[in-house]
Amino acid sequence: MDHAELNTEQVLKRDIPWETYMTTKLISGTGLQLLRRYDNRAESYRAQLLDDDGPAYVRVFVSILRDIFKEETVEYVLALIDEMLTANPKRARLFHDKSLANEDTYEPFLKSEEYKHVLLWKGNWFIQEKSCKILALIVSARPKTQDGVVANGEASNSKKKFTTIDDVLKGLVEWLCTQLRKPSHPSRGIPTAINCLASLLKEPVVRSSFVQADGVKLLIPLISPASTQQSIQLLYETCLCLWLLSYYEPALEYLATSRTLPRLVDVVKSSTKEKVVRVIILTFRNLLSKGTFGAQMVDLGLPQIVQSLKAQAWSDEDLLEALNQLEDGLKDNIKKLSSFDKYKQEVLLGHLDWSPMHKDPLFWRDNITCFEENDFQILRVLITIMDSSNDSRALAVACFDLSQFIQHHPAGRVIVTDLKAKERVMKLMNHESAEVTKNALLCIQRLFLGAKYASFLQV
Repeated sequence: MDHAELNTEQVLKRDIPWETYMTTKLISGTGLQLLRRYDNRAESYRAQLLDDDGPAYVRVFVSILRDIFKEETVEYVLALIDEMLTANPKRARLFHDKSLANEDTYEPFLKSEEYKHVLLWKGNWFIQEKSCKILALIVSARPKTQDGVVANGEASNSKKKFTTIDDVLKGLVEWLCTQLRKPSHPSRGIPTAINCLASLLKEPVVRSSFVQADGVKLLIPLISPASTQQSIQLLYETCLCLWLLSYYEPALEYLATSRTLPRLVDVVKSSTKEKVVRVIILTFRNLLSKGTFGAQMVDLGLPQIVQSLKAQAWSDEDLLEALNQLEDGLKDNIKKLSSFDKYKQEVLLGHLDWSPMHKDPLFWRDNITCFEENDFQILRVLITIMDSSNDSRALAVACFDLSQFIQHHPAGRVIVTDLKAKERVMKLMNHESAEVTKNALLCIQRLFLGAKYASFLQV
């Protein structure tokens, strides 16, 4: 059978020649006794053995993974550990028992002499997948370090070089990013990586390593409306990763400048899965007060979406509370944003439309000096939009706004002329859109003739 399609149940049906390994001194007599008692036994019997002597079994399993290279045996032991942890994830604590202080329980998964036997990197897909899952559980179960004492055999007085927790976490992140870029398994590589990442991003070191590895951008393509149960789970766990990253400041810059928010909005508008909606709303709530996220959310129409979501029958009280908090936060955000802040956000994002402020004389009268900020940055962006946009609505609005600036600013004609806007506007007078040509003509009239005559000529 193809190793990529193996499952734990199939692997555990094998007969492993433990006696042969003892003869060749690859396992000890004590190890053989423990394995004979454990092997091919009912789950309830194995559970009792683990309750009575769990750390001893962990020591045997780790020593086999470290010393025996035969693929079938490695797969078998990984399957035993996987079965043990799946039945009770709390058993991962056994790997950190004090009696294992001199055992490097991470070593077989991440490193060995000359890197010939590194399970996470060199094994087949079954070995890689189980190693990833097991490592993530072991890492998550480790006790908090205290002065002078480090978990997993890393005693401060030890002369042996042990695998540090930072080694493990960085090694895992490297493998996870590799899977997201080029999966080892066509259908399970990415889901396995995201599942593991969703549990590990609680770790500050993992967040840091993941951002430094440019991993955030690997998540964005996975945020899209899902249909099958498998794709819904992948979407949920991807959004869970983003929620965890929303607590980490260095990740915010990428989230703010990528397509993350629009994609999340698209998903939350169409998803009926409560857990998906909940984790996205919680992410929005986290991001709302940070940087320009609040303004982006308003621009993307999130206040209306939240109202629509509130009208649906959700059973999750956390979701309902988060929706109420997000709604209140968005209202506060809208109040805090002056009309010019909203206008500026619209221009900088390139999302020009006929929102009320464009044709409101009070807006131009009250905010005309704001256009002088940063060496007339907003005017320069409007002129760039005229030069580069393919959106006829954006071109028409940009022409209109430039004409409004000329009309309301005392030195408007001089400033716009100095910014070399005339040539751009003249080109737009031959545009195929009547809306664009009309507003380009208005702008040129005000530029050449002044506001009084342009108003008279406007039709």
